[in-house]
Amino acid sequence: MSQRSRNDAFVDTGFGRCEVPPPQYKGTTSQSLYLPMRDGVRLAVEIVLPGNLPSVTRIPALLSQTRYWRAMELRAPFKWFLKPEELNPDFKNFKPFFTSHGYALVLVDARGTGASFGTWPYPWPQDSIEDAAEIVDWIVAQPWSNGKVGGHGISYVGTTAELLTVPNHPAIQALIPMFNHPDAYTDIAFPGGVLNERFIRDWGRFDRTLDQNVLPEEFGFWGRMLLKGVKPVDAKDGRRLLQEAIRGHAANGDVYQIAQDVTFRDERHNTANVCVEDLTVHRFKQKVERSNAAIFGWGSWMDAGTADAVIRRFLTFDRAQRAVIGAWEHGGRFHASPYQSPDLPADPKLPAQWREMLRFFDAYLKGVDNGVPSEKVLFYYTMGEEKWKKTAVWPPEGTTTQRWYLAEGNRLSPSDPPAESGADTYTVDFEASTGEHNRWWEMGGILDQTVSYANRAEAARHLLTYTTPPLAEDTEITGHPVVTLYAAMTETDGVFYAYLEDVDESGRVTYVTEGQLRAIHRKVSADAPPYNLQVPYHSFKQADAMPLVPGEIAEITFGLLPTSTLIRKDHRIRLSIAGHDEGTFVRIPAEGTPVISVARNKHHASHIDLPVMRKAG
Repeated sequence: MSQRSRNDAFVDTGFGRCEVPPPQYKGTTSQSLYLPMRDGVRLAVEIVLPGNLPSVTRIPALLSQTRYWRAMELRAPFKWFLKPEELNPDFKNFKPFFTSHGYALVLVDARGTGASFGTWPYPWPQDSIEDAAEIVDWIVAQPWSNGKVGGHGISYVGTTAELLTVPNHPAIQALIPMFNHPDAYTDIAFPGGVLNERFIRDWGRFDRTLDQNVLPEEFGFWGRMLLKGVKPVDAKDGRRLLQEAIRGHAANGDVYQIAQDVTFRDERHNTANVCVEDLTVHRFKQKVERSNAAIFGWGSWMDAGTADAVIRRFLTFDRAQRAVIGAWEHGGRFHASPYQSPDLPADPKLPAQWREMLRFFDAYLKGVDNGVPSEKVLFYYTMGEEKWKKTAVWPPEGTTTQRWYLAEGNRLSPSDPPAESGADTYTVDFEASTGEHNRWWEMGGILDQTVSYANRAEAARHLLTYTTPPLAEDTEITGHPVVTLYAAMTETDGVFYAYLEDVDESGRVTYVTEGQLRAIHRKVSADAPPYNLQVPYHSFKQADAMPLVPGEIAEITFGLLPTSTLIRKDHRIRLSIAGHDEGTFVRIPAEGTPVISVARNKHHASHIDLPVMRKAG
């Protein structure tokens, strides 16, 4: 998009507060068909158009390539008086909102999923990336197309949208990847090099169930009563073709089975012939940089590693010029600030989020002069303060580093430790847990549950904790905290978990953020990282593996996931250390009970660096 003059009526004043034009169209029309690819594999495509679109009018398309069924079919008698989208009150208006504003929606079952033919060996295979270019060729050849295409999607579908940059197709002009994991290793599957066992297991089961056209247990009793499965295409033999496609899905890959054999990001799986590095967006970095598509990335401070993904993209790619990080669960339906009740609606609510999407797409796919800036801007939400802010740079201007040292008596001190010796011993407690509804529980949105951490005061009995004195003033932590531990362990491998927490005057402990690092990945690489980072770079590659020497002090330094949180005056900041998160991550080591010794002396001054915003004035 060329530089445009700013329209004062649309100046960015805060996320979720933009204006959009009134709707132009009423109702929708839709059709499903099979689109053959270069190798003969047929993909199921759903096209949704404005209901009263004049034959001479040309409109842009929004493309979504999903592996979670492009459309569903209701059972009789419900299909005679209901539409599937009406079963989800949060999203039932999504399609008519965009069609009413002059967009075609093109929804595709990715190769090997839904009603599409072919096989799905593992996430985001090369064949699916190549399919995208052919789908776009077909879209722009349609009589209703204005020759421009945008991509969007949440989670897995968000990464398929981001990968639309790879073909460098001239029709692809704007992309909104939302709550996705462009580096699957660090963002969701192996954060800190540790297998996110619960999510990968449950997600893998969920996908395998869908691929056989069966309703997963997450849909609940009424969902399984109302829904029959994926929608067949509109053809006389559509149901027979659907059954034929489903039979082919039996050869699909099992992500949980593959993950069991993975330790390193460049470790190639024997049977799948893939490594996790193959599943990243950054492996196409040069192609992404050549793309003409503007990118509007979405994430949340409380959703796995999606906020970190937004920041990395914003810092790495020139065309990633618009970004937002809120306090949501995985998808933006619910509020997830730990300082708010978990039953609060999202801030802003979904319709306001859709208006932000529409405004972005209007600027790049319709050429509307609506004030969307061509310069970079990142909107972010500060939890605790519960306020939206924006910045053109990251970290935001005014950020400084505040260092706290681990000190005697389980304290965090601003002063260097003076003692020649000093350490704390911690026997890893394998019952330590962040609960069932933590940030890694990305199936929660399906179950109408948000991210929720209970009062973590009781968690202290499972952890090694260090706490500051009461704060003399309100303190905003915005950015990536970095922890450095000088620690010894009785095993050659293990995991260091670090939790940043807020302790109020009553002793209630509120979760803020976390980080983890598997000990064998502790080497800080001197190589250039594949994207711009704000934390020490760990490659997680086989060549950089460094087993611990039992009893020998090693430097363990790693970044915590980013946050923007206001800690109030008279509250205290707590750093908690653990060796396991029961119910979420795999246990390392599988047997035995490691003992960790954390040094806190003048020779080995363990500490945490906090990115703190200077007070105005």
